[in-house]
Amino acid sequence: MSAEELKRAAAVRAAEWIRDGMVVGLGTGSTVRYLLERIAELRGAGELQGVVGVPTSEDTAGRARALGIPLRTLAECPEIDLTIDGADEVDPELRLIKGLGGALLREKIVATASRRVVIVADASKLVEKLGTRAPLPVEVDPFGAPVQPAFLRALGAEPVLRLRDGEPLVTDGGNLIYDCRFPHGIGDPEEVERVLDARVGIVENGLFLGLASAVVIAGEDGVRVIERKREG
Repeated sequence: MSAEELKRAAAVRAAEWIRDGMVVGLGTGSTVRYLLERIAELRGAGELQGVVGVPTSEDTAGRARALGIPLRTLAECPEIDLTIDGADEVDPELRLIKGLGGALLREKIVATASRRVVIVADASKLVEKLGTRAPLPVEVDPFGAPVQPAFLRALGAEPVLRLRDGEPLVTDGGNLIYDCRFPHGIGDPEEVERVLDARVGIVENGLFLGLASAVVIAGEDGVRVIERKREG
């Protein structure tokens, strides 16, 4: 199967978590596009007529509207039943790096407001240690952006301002993103998250820790589901 076929297979499997009447957080990225298509297919067949979506980006909102999926805002639906989203890396504890699509702030807000978060990914996203393949996106306030690289380097990262068409990429929230490479991976994700969260001018980071309830992985051997271990 091609990479795109794997993404579609994972998205179709994840859609099985959706029940009619749910408020569903709609993630951002290439895998989620297949999820939107699947939801539209099911609605076209007369299913999921009571489902509404809360999009995590303007891109997702536009695609969902074009497919006829009803949308709501967090103001209208502050409690979300289920969010389905992609990831750039997934480690054995279902800790994630997200944000290469540029929507990490809204994605984390929606995930935190959700009762359950299901991640869809192909097998290439599985890693033993976060930060070994994908950079860690760090979203920053534009005014303070010039002072952040030195701080990020002190954490062991190699920050690069994300560009689009030769200009700094501006997120839906009006911020900038530094993509941070860690040459040896992120040894202690919880500590890195704590330090980043405490830094003035850093709006959000792409570490999604303790948020994923399950991950749907599509690989050459088929689609499998990894559930997060419950404490105790």
